[in-house]
Amino acid sequence: MLVLRSGLTRALAARKLAPQVCSSFATGPRQYDGTLYEFRTYYLKPSKMNEFLENTKKNIHLRTAHSELVGYWSVEFGGRMNKVFHIWKYDNFAHRTEVRKALAKDKEWQEQYLIPNLALIDKQESEITYLVPWCKLEKPPKEGIYELATFQMKPGGPALWGDPFKRAVHTHINRGYTKLVGVFHAEYGVLNRGIYIKKIFRSRLPGFESQLHHL
Repeated sequence: MLVLRSGLTRALAARKLAPQVCSSFATGPRQYDGTLYEFRTYYLKPSKMNEFLENTKKNIHLRTAHSELVGYWSVEFGGRMNKVFHIWKYDNFAHRTEVRKALAKDKEWQEQYLIPNLALIDKQESEITYLVPWCKLEKPPKEGIYELATFQMKPGGPALWGDPFKRAVHTHINRGYTKLVGVFHAEYGVLNRGIYIKKIFRSRLPGFESQLHHL
């Protein structure tokens, strides 16, 4: 398990299973569908992590003026460190294209946020996802500990593995110390992947604070 803490005072955790297959193009009619969620991951230079988070906290409003930010997290423990992860919501691909064009013309965003931060980033990844049909997005609060879990599935999408995945997710959620934020499946990027994000209520999980302290 990974636990992440965000530059915007959130936290998140992630698990991965191999192998992974990536795609930069759609394998079906998804390009005509509605609301999508872009998962963006930035791998930062270790000595520049705090500088990046401070600049993000100060200037993220320049980016959210163009489209909706679902959440912004940083890794606290588990997996690769010095990493931030954020989710952006778009009405469709045309909306995303409009936003990217507007950002390219936004000098304030480029000069105060983009250009200073590019020098602090080692690597960037982008992934397009959709909510699974049986899940609605819950807006995460600004503070807390979160878990991000990823599962590598057999080809076929939610129509094939949706029901068993739903049962597995709710097995974790129904323990009483977490709240589901969203369940997604990837369409561009790492294919055949199910992803869920949940908030962990530390007061309901005995020993969690001591686990954080002793890592």
